[in-house]
Amino acid sequence: MSSTFRAPAGAATVFSADQKIRLGRLDALRSSHSVFLGRYGRGGVPVPPSASSSSSSPIQAVSTPAKPETATKRSKVEIIKEKSNFIRYPLNEELLTEAPNVNESAVQLIKFHGSYQQYNREERGGRSYSFMLRTKNPSGKVPNQLYLTMDDLADEFGIGTLRLTTRQTFQLHGVLKQNLKTVMSSIIRNMGSTLGACGDLNRNVLAPAAPYVKKDYLFAQETADNIAALLSPQSGFYYDMWVDGEQFMTAEPPEVVKARNDNSHGTNFVDSPEPIYGTQFLPRKFKVAVTVPTDNSVDLLTNDIGVVVVSDENGEPQGFNIYVGGGMGRTHRMESTFARLAEPIGYVPKEDILYAVKAIVVTQREHGRRDDRKYSRMKYLISSWGIEKFRDVVEQYYGKKFEPSRELPEWEFKSYLGWHEQGDGAWFCGLHVDSGRVGGIMKKTLREVIEKYKIDVRITPNQNIVLCDIKTEWKRPITTVLAQAGLLQPEFVDPLNQTAMACPAFPLCPLAITEAERGIPSILKRVRAMFEKVGLDYDESVVIRVTGCPNGCARPYMAELGLVGDGPNSYQVWLGGTPNLTQIARSFMDKVKVHDLEKVFEPLFYHWKLERQNKESFGEYTTRMGFEKLKELIDSYKGVSQ
Repeated sequence: MSSTFRAPAGAATVFSADQKIRLGRLDALRSSHSVFLGRYGRGGVPVPPSASSSSSSPIQAVSTPAKPETATKRSKVEIIKEKSNFIRYPLNEELLTEAPNVNESAVQLIKFHGSYQQYNREERGGRSYSFMLRTKNPSGKVPNQLYLTMDDLADEFGIGTLRLTTRQTFQLHGVLKQNLKTVMSSIIRNMGSTLGACGDLNRNVLAPAAPYVKKDYLFAQETADNIAALLSPQSGFYYDMWVDGEQFMTAEPPEVVKARNDNSHGTNFVDSPEPIYGTQFLPRKFKVAVTVPTDNSVDLLTNDIGVVVVSDENGEPQGFNIYVGGGMGRTHRMESTFARLAEPIGYVPKEDILYAVKAIVVTQREHGRRDDRKYSRMKYLISSWGIEKFRDVVEQYYGKKFEPSRELPEWEFKSYLGWHEQGDGAWFCGLHVDSGRVGGIMKKTLREVIEKYKIDVRITPNQNIVLCDIKTEWKRPITTVLAQAGLLQPEFVDPLNQTAMACPAFPLCPLAITEAERGIPSILKRVRAMFEKVGLDYDESVVIRVTGCPNGCARPYMAELGLVGDGPNSYQVWLGGTPNLTQIARSFMDKVKVHDLEKVFEPLFYHWKLERQNKESFGEYTTRMGFEKLKELIDSYKGVSQ
């Protein structure tokens, strides 16, 4: 380990390495539950040595200026977290009441347990409350037993459907408060979890869903599992609430335990039930994805942290390129909020990945804004500081310098639809599911196949499902029965549908402004009709994503054509993403009514067909032409020339 490391501007101080080197901590992190008061105790005395520190060589550190001991403005959610006894109170009391809902504080806390309170916004004459549950499935892995359990729970306690999400998890809608404990405990007892699927902490860790028996893919999935374990809450609130304190956690790899407990660089809260999160957890949600070179099935650059396996010429994983600062959410008519792509911070050897990830998380924990949740994601911290200062601070917590990023090949989006050899003699089959909604005959048939053949499954970041470990002799009967239920091989699925995504939106999402999941089928059919009208071939496609609000759950700002709800039956149109999901779109037009989409789209498709260069994608074409020119083309469009 390097004996010195860089830091942002400030007065240099030399400490022995057996002392904790801390950056100034937000006052919001100080509470009666936390022993850790920051780099200095209240009297300005250095914090005592960490038991995990072993080196005695001096470390030169330059500290950020200590924050003054004055009251810091905090959001209401920060105060709720602080008073909650590690995400317990008042949720534990609210769950025992006869009311069908929980109070405002409990609404915030139950998110950490993997649930959102909702009500049907289309019902009149009172609110009909229910809860949406979201699972945590690193790499999208779903054991056979868990799939069958979720299928049963959807019928018995939900609305009869399962939803596959853009972060490789299940969402189960319509659970009544009185049934929450039964449903939660059933998930926990059947190899599942909802812990941290929502809330101000690390969410589900993405990785390619393809079950390839290849060194880099296996290593990416193992790394995703380890990062998920490292950043999982430790204080037991989840198991206290839903299974009366009984622990169902599997044994963690020793390298995860070691990285979590390591406090060589002042990352941890000493003697806290939450060594990484403390009482306040993170300022906002935090998202991580892991992948291998070329495979951008995970929308890598939309995450707070993107991790890419780097292998040597023999295919042996050696380390990781790391990207930081991605995020989709924004607010209409507030230019100070924005979607942002992650950018490279550097490379780390494979044995350091957990320490580097932890250092990035701690930097956000310490310096992310806690006064205004609109600006609390890590992308705003990096945008404010710049990547150089951010890297400097992260390196203090990491204890090393990042190496220069390794060169990587071009990215491509991989859907994994259809049949593929795994590499171990078995096959996997990727199935397209429109907007991830599994219901009706499709749900019944999937259940029958998964149960009969004892298949494990994986959920993709594109809301699709992968059936794993299929023997060659099973391929034909499985293909036949799935096709009868509408689960077709990719050659029979419209290319527009294969890359399209939509969030749930109405009727249950409280943030929805207009339709998304219920609206996208007709939108895609209308786009296909426009393609035919202007003479575009069937196998040509455009990445279309629709969300009911600007929060961006279906990642519309990466689409070639993104529709973001901005009013009743109205969308903001975004253009300029690319098929390989590496370029962010830009806002092109506001308040386009759903019945006027042809007036905007048809001229653009027509001129794309006429004027594109080589195999220029629609997104690349719109970027090259520029928005002023595109609006001229729309205004002057006279229809398709015969």
